[in-house]
Amino acid sequence: MRSAILVFLTHKIALPVLKQTRNSNYFTWSELELFQMPAGSLGNDLYLFLENRNLPLLRHYARHDIKHVLLGYDTTDEGEVCLQSFMLGNGRISFPVLATVLFGLFTMPEHWSKMKTAYRKGRQSTAFHHWQWNELLYEPTCKLRSKIFSNLSS
Repeated sequence: MRSAILVFLTHKIALPVLKQTRNSNYFTWSELELFQMPAGSLGNDLYLFLENRNLPLLRHYARHDIKHVLLGYDTTDEGEVCLQSFMLGNGRISFPVLATVLFGLFTMPEHWSKMKTAYRKGRQSTAFHHWQWNELLYEPTCKLRSKIFSNLSS
């Protein structure tokens, strides 16, 4: 039931809102172009991420999927609430972030510890929500991850 509610919130509420508000940040790449990017690049890794999960490329949602690739959180309920907890810790305050974190806090007590860890990891990491995603897809994913996690204490 929780999964259905989370999918409803993200795909029936958040995604339509994003389509209206993200015109200037429209994702300009096709699945074929992502596939043809060099192995290890963010674009090709995004393609593989979507392909391995049998997910379509949703142009207004691609930035979210890129965050899954960069941060290593899966598309499970746990992965979604941890990704958004990380983003909140990283300074990203938006309706989707707050709604998902609050939903997780109210309905997923078994994930609280991991959400807390993700939030702390986000606070310690370099902020990246302002990056220009369309311009970074040829960059090596490992290089971008290094930039994000460079401040983490070992």
